[in-house]
Amino acid sequence: MTFPDDKFADIGAFADAYFRASQAAQASVDRVALARAGALLAGAYAARKCVFVCGNGGSAAISNHLVCDHLKGAQTDTDLHPRVVSLSSTIETITAVANDISYDEIFVYQLRTLADPGDVLVTISSSGDSENVVRACDWARDNDLAVIAMTGFAGGRTQALCDVNLHVTGDNYGVVEDTHQALMHILAQFIRQDRMPADLIRGRKF
Repeated sequence: MTFPDDKFADIGAFADAYFRASQAAQASVDRVALARAGALLAGAYAARKCVFVCGNGGSAAISNHLVCDHLKGAQTDTDLHPRVVSLSSTIETITAVANDISYDEIFVYQLRTLADPGDVLVTISSSGDSENVVRACDWARDNDLAVIAMTGFAGGRTQALCDVNLHVTGDNYGVVEDTHQALMHILAQFIRQDRMPADLIRGRKF
């Protein structure tokens, strides 16, 4: 069933239905895949490999937010010093590549310049089918980068191009993006608490 599937006259009723859809979306995330994604990121951070992240629109905002929470948050009270780069935040490079070459190349162009084997790419795309994200995944796979793909809707082409797929069952952009944002926070906070001395956790804000 799609959401919304009818007109709502009352915003409270809409909110209740939205929250129910959000709960179902959150419950749909494969916990084994989530554990694999966490291990990949924690391993990359411990080895000082670079983690690149990208997305379009709302997913670009989640990508940029991921840098904050993983670069700063995951190293607070831990021995980690994560190297995290959002390919969606480099507006000067993005517009130059989009204008002179193609918008489809904005992420892969940066990866060709910056990435090394053993690094990790995180893609965030509700459809899983944005051409620039698909090209980034394809290049990463061919150049020995691990790929974590956050997807929704039908999953798109990135499902077949990733090592770990964090798929959200949902067909509403807000619900899917909210869940991707939550997954970003969960990964950062779990890695942080896992690397912290246990006696510090209760006294810290997450």
